[in-house]
Amino acid sequence: MPADLKAHAARLRELHSGKMLVLPNAWDAASAKVVAEAGFPAVATTSAAIAAMLGHPDGEGAPWQEMFAAAGRVARAVPVPVTVDAEAGYGMRPRELVDRLLEIGAVGCNLEDTDHRAGGLVEAGAHAEWLAAVRSAADDAGVPIVINARVDTFLPGREVHEPLAEAIRRGRLYLDAGVDCVYPIGVRDKGDIAALVTELPGPVNGNTSDDLDLATLQELGVARVSYGPRFYWAAMASLKAELTHA
Repeated sequence: MPADLKAHAARLRELHSGKMLVLPNAWDAASAKVVAEAGFPAVATTSAAIAAMLGHPDGEGAPWQEMFAAAGRVARAVPVPVTVDAEAGYGMRPRELVDRLLEIGAVGCNLEDTDHRAGGLVEAGAHAEWLAAVRSAADDAGVPIVINARVDTFLPGREVHEPLAEAIRRGRLYLDAGVDCVYPIGVRDKGDIAALVTELPGPVNGNTSDDLDLATLQELGVARVSYGPRFYWAAMASLKAELTHA
């Protein structure tokens, strides 16, 4: 495996300690270049924006081949580590997923616990076992891929009675399985994100909101911040606004 992939993976892991890692998510080579040229030390993709760009719905609505091809163009466009939003893994076996990521030059991935086929959430224990197998496959491949385990208990439609308690339970299981970071997507309450940072024995990925700006997230101890498709939607809104005055 190329030495630069190993170095990029090690660098991406290092970025999860110390200063908070901020990741403005990209959806193509052009947006990735903008992120890297602005000085951000890594680039993350957003599945929602890539799927929309390709004409498909989010939530594994796009063929994985198209999603990985787009992510590969991102990775080839920038000199910094790239982490890919791989949704729920597209039904791949762990070694296949790892091989596909490395083939396109990615050294990190988001893996979510939503069940896109049956609905709701994947059973936590089974998902932890699958994540452990992904970790093992990456180790076997010789590249320490950075796994960001997304916990979807706060998202609408997941029918979780106590989303905070369940997020903590799942996050602990996933960290025990060998993931590098836990991403409780959709947390908007300052108390909830503070509890997650306190209760989870590993880095936590947060999102900004009206009540959670970057300074607040840094103060609370969040290790990593993602923006998802926000900048893609803003770009599309700007295009629409410009066209209405054309």
